[in-house]
Amino acid sequence: MRLKDTKVTAQELKDMAEKYMVETYERYDFIAERAEGMYLYDEEGNAYLDFYGGVAVNSPGNRNKQVEEAVKDQLGDIVHTFNYPYTIPQALLAKKICDAIGMDKIFYQNSGTEANECMIKMARKYGVDHYGPEKYHIVTAKNSFHGRTFGGMSATGQPDSAVQEGFGPMVPGFSYAEFNNLDDFESKVTEHTIAIMIEPVQGEGGVHPASQEFIEGLRRLCDEKELLLLFDEVQTGWGRTGAVMAYMGYGVKPDAVSMAKAMGGGLPIGACCARKEVAEALSAGTHGSTYGGHALACAASLASVSEILEKDLSRNAREMGRYMKKQLSKLPHVKEARGRGLLVGCEYDIPIAAEVKHGCLERMALITSIGDSVNRMIPPLIVTKEQIDELMFIMRAAIQDAAEKYEEMRLAG
Repeated sequence: MRLKDTKVTAQELKDMAEKYMVETYERYDFIAERAEGMYLYDEEGNAYLDFYGGVAVNSPGNRNKQVEEAVKDQLGDIVHTFNYPYTIPQALLAKKICDAIGMDKIFYQNSGTEANECMIKMARKYGVDHYGPEKYHIVTAKNSFHGRTFGGMSATGQPDSAVQEGFGPMVPGFSYAEFNNLDDFESKVTEHTIAIMIEPVQGEGGVHPASQEFIEGLRRLCDEKELLLLFDEVQTGWGRTGAVMAYMGYGVKPDAVSMAKAMGGGLPIGACCARKEVAEALSAGTHGSTYGGHALACAASLASVSEILEKDLSRNAREMGRYMKKQLSKLPHVKEARGRGLLVGCEYDIPIAAEVKHGCLERMALITSIGDSVNRMIPPLIVTKEQIDELMFIMRAAIQDAAEKYEEMRLAG
């Protein structure tokens, strides 16, 4: 849909959104009207270099042609039905995903937080079925982010943040341990614990990758204590970190994994995959979703996953991620450039991240900020060195302006 076809002006559309929508997002002052490849275009046709990627969703590229064609084709057959008849894209996608990542079963959901809800419920049901009603406790990481449903935000290790504050008591049965600290995780395990749940890279927590030793240690700990190892790969999955799934890059297999974002190539879909005996904890009546496994979303997902696998976008993520970190480390005030694949962050020695983000926006590039001092880049996995160089040029100017402004404010007291 284009603005010129709506008979309203740009300002009228913005006013309409402000009047009728519950706003929990910081709006940028432009209308995203179309997108293609590495670029997002506003209502005036201006191109924005997209290192936001729809928050790690548009991994095969904005409006990927194969995803677009799959959606158009599926629209001509069936958009949605209930989950009693078999549907073609559901079954084909299930085989494609399970074969690609070495899991036995998949349960479709509509989003990342729902995928995590499914994984949490699966783990708890497995614990109760195998060990009794007191085996439900799950250890997660401090500064983690697992979504905004009550299960997801209760699992999120940010008790003093806006994610949890003001919503009343969280769902009981979760404890938080320090990320990358195996001893702390082990100390949080009790007789009631059934699982440990982590993100292989903490994206919202400041772009902190798990260490190899930590991941391997968690697997050993879970094996020794008969616990389930759960990976939240909503953001890290499907090529983002330089492997098809992040756990494959570590050479450690979890008992269940959640996914979403890049899985759909732009359409809303999520899933929980698990080994057979864990997945079988969910039986008729224990879990369900009206839209889960939506035919249109599954067709888009099949195209998106196929693009990522067939074009080996994991490899490009690996190579371009290394290049981006190297270039970021050369920028002024960058204390550390870190990440895994194309989930990359840079931390500054002064609190200028938000100002840098807005400076990039003014220069037609899209990045995000986390807290005061970290900028995060999660571009489509098709990004090139030339586009990274273009972003570095823009960021350098934005950092210099932000640093000058910060210094002026500091001296003014």
